[in-house]
Amino acid sequence: MTVRYTKDHEWIRIEGDVGAVGITDYAQKQLGDIVYVELPAVGAKFAKGAQAAVVESVKAASEVYAPVGGEIVAINGALADNPATVNSAPESEGWLYKIKLANSADLNDAMDKAAYDAHVGELH
Repeated sequence: MTVRYTKDHEWIRIEGDVGAVGITDYAQKQLGDIVYVELPAVGAKFAKGAQAAVVESVKAASEVYAPVGGEIVAINGALADNPATVNSAPESEGWLYKIKLANSADLNDAMDKAAYDAHVGELH
């Protein structure tokens, strides 16, 4: 299992050729209380960097971009009734969708945890 991060504050946890995607703890703290999550349809295909989901908080709506290209194979339906899970467990139970990777090279510019933490540190 490999976890990578984007500069747009998404994470992807890779197992085999499928990655679970969500927003980072930093992102959920910036957004505040999540009140609604718009998830992609299973079977939808996205290019790397395309808007795949939307997370709405009391402050703002924020696009969630696909960290890799591929096809959506699952969504976290539990978020429809409990979007606050994105706040309480953003990098575990608060995952948004799972995507089957079209090309593992899409991960080449993603950061590991140490690099992401350094990136967040530079934002302050």
